Amino acid sequence: PDFEAEIAEIADSAKNNTIQRIVAETPMALLYKKDFKKLPRWDFEDVYSKDTQHRRPTCAQSLRNTQDEKFKKAFLPNIRLFLHKDNINMSEWNRLSHFNSPFGFMNYKYDDVMDSVKLIPKPNKPLLLPKPGGDGCVRCAVVGTGGILNGSKKGVEIDGHDYVFRMNGAITKGYEEDVGNKTSVYVHTAHSITTSLYLLKKYGYKSAPHDEGIKYVLIPEGMRDFQWLKALLRGEKVSAGPYRNKLPRTYYSGQYNESRFYVLHQDFLRYVRNRFLLSPNLNKTYWSLVRPTNGAFTVFLALHTCDIVDAYGFMTDDYVKYPNYYVEKNMSKVIFYANHDYILEKNTWKDLHNRKIISNM
Repeated sequence: PDFEAEIAEIADSAKNNTIQRIVAETPMALLYKKDFKKLPRWDFEDVYSKDTQHRRPTCAQSLRNTQDEKFKKAFLPNIRLFLHKDNINMSEWNRLSHFNSPFGFMNYKYDDVMDSVKLIPKPNKPLLLPKPGGDGCVRCAVVGTGGILNGSKKGVEIDGHDYVFRMNGAITKGYEEDVGNKTSVYVHTAHSITTSLYLLKKYGYKSAPHDEGIKYVLIPEGMRDFQWLKALLRGEKVSAGPYRNKLPRTYYSGQYNESRFYVLHQDFLRYVRNRFLLSPNLNKTYWSLVRPTNGAFTVFLALHTCDIVDAYGFMTDDYVKYPNYYVEKNMSKVIFYANHDYILEKNTWKDLHNRKIISNM
């Protein structure tokens, strides 16, 4: 009888192991944003994937060497920055499916997203490296679109950095004196790279930046970005969604190259929100719309890939004195959309500037 009980126990154990393995290899049941009245907080909310390959700076003045305790506590130098086919599996999918986009895959079906993600190549080198023959420091300018740059004459200073980050409708032609004309990293969504073309046409905008050797970074903010990504990586037309029949590669003016194309990881986006830009609006019924701006994500990408960061064209306390965008000749009122907490971001740039983490020009 003892022998039979032992056999039964072994059989039960094997059965349980099989069930666990099947569960681990199966996408979890879909969670829906509409079922939550405010941002759900999970036990693993502040747990993030790390990157063992991250660049270790050799720059004495690096912001990573700051003695600021608040920043050191929040900052993760080895946070995983980029999503690619080699760093997602079923358990990762299930973990990330607890978070709404762009912070995870809530609401989305496994195949709809993974068809795109499985195409993303692993980056073969860090986003940025120190310039040869220099002091090992990576000096970056992050250029927003704020009206404070109008008439600023900051162009030469901006272009004097090793690398220049821009985002959204980054017009430089005709505005070089104020904003420079160099773009090393362009951060965008499928929405921003397509809509900028017609929203800013009257200001002379003809295409996204396409400097020789430019790096492109996509924020995967929704399903339309995964549809865009799949077509972009395959060199095809988009097959579904709002950009159906568009040919994504044409939007990069011949500079698209998969070795210079990066997709931000959901953990990085969530970490930026949770540790630096956690808005009280996440407790409102429209919580799922609330996220940092593309500009904010770009600043934090620079903070994780550069040693010295100077920000230009971001909101300051006296923002009412300037037009909304630097391309506008007449005063225009800043419109506060519900999906972004502009005042929180403004106060964050001021705080980081005061603590000498960035210079907010």
